Amino acid sequence: MDVDKENPVSVSLAEPSAAVTDDQTPVSTIDPTPLPAMQPIIPSLVPPPIVPPIAPIPSVSAPILRPLAPLPVRPPVLRPPLPQNGEMRASDSDSDRDDSGRAQAASGSAVEYEISEESRQFRERQEKAKQEFLMKRRASALAVPTNDMAVRTRLRRLGEPITLFGEREMERRDRLRMIMAKLDAEGQLEKLMKAHEEEEAAAPVAMEEVEEETLQYPFYTEGSKSLLEARVEIAKYSIKRAASRLYRARRKRDDPDEDLDAEMDWVLKEAGSLVLDCSEIGDDRPLSGCSFSHDGKLLATCALSGVAKIWSMPQVNKVSALKGHTERATDVAFSPALNHLATASADRTARLWNAEGSLLKTFEGHLDRLARIAFHPSGKYLGTASFDKTWRLWDVETGEELLLQEGHSRSVYGISFHRDGSLAASCGLDALGRVWDLRSGRSILALEGHVKPVLGICFSPNGYHLATGAEDNTCRIWDLRKKKSLYVIPAHSNLVSQVKFEPQEGYFLVTASYDMTAKVWSARDFKPVKTLSGHEAKVTSLDITEDGHCIATVSHDRTIKLWSSAEIEKEKAMDID
Repeated sequence: MDVDKENPVSVSLAEPSAAVTDDQTPVSTIDPTPLPAMQPIIPSLVPPPIVPPIAPIPSVSAPILRPLAPLPVRPPVLRPPLPQNGEMRASDSDSDRDDSGRAQAASGSAVEYEISEESRQFRERQEKAKQEFLMKRRASALAVPTNDMAVRTRLRRLGEPITLFGEREMERRDRLRMIMAKLDAEGQLEKLMKAHEEEEAAAPVAMEEVEEETLQYPFYTEGSKSLLEARVEIAKYSIKRAASRLYRARRKRDDPDEDLDAEMDWVLKEAGSLVLDCSEIGDDRPLSGCSFSHDGKLLATCALSGVAKIWSMPQVNKVSALKGHTERATDVAFSPALNHLATASADRTARLWNAEGSLLKTFEGHLDRLARIAFHPSGKYLGTASFDKTWRLWDVETGEELLLQEGHSRSVYGISFHRDGSLAASCGLDALGRVWDLRSGRSILALEGHVKPVLGICFSPNGYHLATGAEDNTCRIWDLRKKKSLYVIPAHSNLVSQVKFEPQEGYFLVTASYDMTAKVWSARDFKPVKTLSGHEAKVTSLDITEDGHCIATVSHDRTIKLWSSAEIEKEKAMDID
């Protein structure tokens, strides 16, 4: 409509042209002179009706920009940091920052980023762990004393408690290290250096005090003159015995006629043919110990009734009864030199008897009940093990207590002497065995390996093997030369109550157990040779004759059982014939 108002001439010119009929000619009615001026106007008048709808098309983009401006405006989304990474990614934080910037520009109000409680706690833990890591790294670079006394002194200088309840040496040193690292981080190096200087200044004085204390208070307990004499006598005795043993071993090694393997095979064959030869009721109460005399003609037993008995061999006829203990008897042992025997009891005493049953000596001094006892190879000394955590050495002739030896943390149960007489071995309920040098009094070896109390211990006649039996159902063989366990025998299905080597050459080993059996093991490869089954209750003790031909076992079934080789029985029968 606006275009029509703007061009009124075009309407007036169109009307006459519309009034011309087919029979009339437009040249006759219109003057030809103005036509040339009208021709350029006619083409410009025809397109205007088409231009109005096309011209506004480019201008459509201008109205669209108005609604696009508020599109980015959206409420801020609170995104807590992911727990896996601990921090938001850079791209997310940048986009959120841009979005929040646009939102602030659009709304005109700032939106604060709120952190959840869980995120805040996580960041605190992360920061704390980081600080601890840095503190440990700083502490690792510090020089900390290694001596426990120096550590205590440094803690005292720094004003810290020198020890805490239940704190050990390494824990105390670590605590000092962390304290020093903390002081270093706080910039208190002066305090640290001052403490170090004071320690250096006090070091010479402390060394002098230690030397004075060492001179005034010796680390050993001074023994009696009789103990010194006994040690000298034991040393002389052991030197002769060791020389004799080594000479015999060299002769067997160098002599071409000696065949050790054949000899051991013959002994093991005899042990494999052991059979039950005799069974005899030994007492009204369970039997606890037994021992052969050095010539094998007598057998001594003891029982929980407190009575020990002497039996003749091989008929097992009672010779005498030894009555004197007021509590149960725990062990009995014959002297290797004379026909004397000693008994141990829960009445805290050991007693020495002759073969006729007369009491000769009483050894008093232990503070708790006795367990096992053993004679020194010389026959002049007696060793007793007790539940008062000590074992003691007694002079048989005078009855004097020569040595009170501590060293076990729990009760001492078993004791044995080396064949040379130079060493003694003890075992106890602390699952340890210890080897002692009788000539110097030192503990030269700790036998660590059993996991339960050790009840039996015995030296081998070869001089370098030692056997122990324990409540963990195993028997361990120890090599004194290597100072370690040589072999572990899974011997029985119940605890091993006693263990003994064959006394002549140590070619086999016998163990007794609470599984009601005794077993014979080869000393060459520690494989089983024979199982002695026949008892109806726990086997408490055993012993072997000097020639190794007969084994005696006693049990809680109150019986004494003798096991002898079938080969020996055949030889005896042939001799009789």
